[in-house]
Amino acid sequence: MTRDRTETPFAASEKRDPARERALGGIYAFGAYFLWGFLPLYFLLLRPIGPFELVAWRIVLSLAFCIILLTVLRGWGRLITIIRQPRLLMWTALAGGLIYINWQVFILAALTGHIIETSLGYFMNPIVTVLLGVLLLRERLRVTQWVALGLAAAAVGVIIVGYGVFPWIALSLAFSFGLYGFVKKRIGPSVDAVSGLTLESAWLVPVACVLLVVVGSTTGLEMGQNGALHALLLSLAGVVTAIPLLLFASGARRVSLTTMGMLQFVAPILQFIIGAWLLGEEMSPARWVGFGLVWVALTILTVDSVRHARSARGVSDVGELT
Repeated sequence: MTRDRTETPFAASEKRDPARERALGGIYAFGAYFLWGFLPLYFLLLRPIGPFELVAWRIVLSLAFCIILLTVLRGWGRLITIIRQPRLLMWTALAGGLIYINWQVFILAALTGHIIETSLGYFMNPIVTVLLGVLLLRERLRVTQWVALGLAAAAVGVIIVGYGVFPWIALSLAFSFGLYGFVKKRIGPSVDAVSGLTLESAWLVPVACVLLVVVGSTTGLEMGQNGALHALLLSLAGVVTAIPLLLFASGARRVSLTTMGMLQFVAPILQFIIGAWLLGEEMSPARWVGFGLVWVALTILTVDSVRHARSARGVSDVGELT
């Protein structure tokens, strides 16, 4: 019996052992968040490139990497099937727009010394996900979830008043990635990870071309202008971008939202350490209070999510026995 060559970590999971799939999903999700945690250091190595040129190369090179993967994994048939479904195609376009916003804001922040604020954005992401459930799915919140939302709002207020700056980077990252995760969940197993990222990148290629033309005609392009090592690192932008997103998409389809919610703290913790201690970004008293409120909110939200998940699992088990 030969093994199907499309059975890869990034292929759609069908007719497989549920327990094994959940374990794999946890590994994939942890890998994605771990790599995202160190992403700011990679971008800093690419200086003096500007944020708009870097995003453009990320888009183009991500598409190139996905095309190679599709060829190696023989995934063109799946991609064509998706293209023939206008509803799925539009969802991938929306996902592409959201991930562009996320990429652009994140790179702009990383290259301008605001890595701590990027960590705040991803710390706030689970709270934003709860808020999106209310706004988009009309979900009813438990008391603890309302408390978490209130603490997060208070944190934003403290940072605005005490630090004197509206945390637009953090909020942009939290909402763009929260909505991106929502879209990926809506697509579900209908779009495998590689096909999804291929289409998302393809939708953004016109944006990348405009960015490269504008940068090239104004400040000039940095690609190939800063030595062989810089060119090599920049050429790997597609791989560095695609692998965590593919792991995230593969993980999100296999594990519960509760598991994803706990694992996603890995990235902002690493980014906070990099910004505050490795790069020495300022942490004023107002920032510490703001972060402290967010961390308390996250603790409440995480404990509530775990308890609710266990309660729901217990009810399911009782139902199976009766």
